[in-house]
Amino acid sequence: MLLFELVGAVSLAVWIYLLVARGGFWLVSVAPIPKLDVPLAKSVVAVIPARNEEAVVGQALASLLNQEYAGSLHIILVDDHSTDATVAAAGTHERLRIVEAAPLPKGWTGKLWAVSEGLKRGAELRPDYFLLTDADIVHAPDNVAGLVARAEAGGLDLVSYMVKLQCQTLAERALIPAFVFFFLKLYPPSWIARRDRKTAGAAGGCMLIRPSALERIGGIAAIRGELIDDCALARAVKQGGNIWMGLTEETRSIREYASFGEILRMISRSAFTQLGHSVWLLAGTILGMAVIYLAPPLLILTRDRIAAACGMAAWILMMISYVPPLRFYRRSVAWALLLPLVALFYMIATVDSAVRYFAGRGGLWKGRVQDSGR
Repeated sequence: MLLFELVGAVSLAVWIYLLVARGGFWLVSVAPIPKLDVPLAKSVVAVIPARNEEAVVGQALASLLNQEYAGSLHIILVDDHSTDATVAAAGTHERLRIVEAAPLPKGWTGKLWAVSEGLKRGAELRPDYFLLTDADIVHAPDNVAGLVARAEAGGLDLVSYMVKLQCQTLAERALIPAFVFFFLKLYPPSWIARRDRKTAGAAGGCMLIRPSALERIGGIAAIRGELIDDCALARAVKQGGNIWMGLTEETRSIREYASFGEILRMISRSAFTQLGHSVWLLAGTILGMAVIYLAPPLLILTRDRIAAACGMAAWILMMISYVPPLRFYRRSVAWALLLPLVALFYMIATVDSAVRYFAGRGGLWKGRVQDSGR
């Protein structure tokens, strides 16, 4: 019984900490765009790596070409050896250049090599900013203007938006709000923006960066082997500059995850990398998540009143913290009851990530193995 009480006390203490002392990550607020006195006319070059993105790239490009932005905006689409009709789907436009990536060099991830190829071509235009974005991102009409305004107002080297993900299929409705919840718990936006904290994170689907910041860190080659490239870039830039990350409701991803298996593979692709390929960290993570997420409802079933009370209190705090992400995705707050089961799914995906790594199939994306223990 003493063990149950100890677990309950630890779980409750963690949830109190998360709600009151973790940078308010769970509030999932959308920060207003800064208002500037004059329209901005900074030049921007968007770089989009694309590998087999026939289904989505046309919409993404159209959203950029139709931006309501006073400055110049050019787009470099890097075809990363697609085997479908990605290039044809991209179409043609005077402000669009399509670049074919050179063969992937050793030591680079495929995405970062494609980004590097795009930056090389984009540098010829001498832009004030690069916009690093994905082929499945549909940008709101004022997204570029908002990003530049935030960078200019705050003197920021890197600005990124966590775009709104698809949340339509059953798998998405069950798991996507939690994906955002867990990400923000790891990287509280308020801590990212603070210069006195080392926390650095970014959302790779939509990042605006100054060329001078890229040059200062040694270019994209400085993170060429990183699988979680957005956060690696944020860490590098924050060492000598200022960064910011927030959420947006209007700019969104149109990539669909039709099944639970697809989301599992998406999480599995980088989960073990996040843990530094450490079996000990993996074991600690699984144990920690079990105590934090699984123990509260299970303790209610015990005959120990103290343990049950702690478990109930922890579960209530857990549900309270999960309500804002659910509302952000316009989901019923009833889903908060199921967060322990959702956490169990993420635990399984994390273990699967380690299994894939040691089996030589880690980081699999678009047919490429990018993270292998063999």
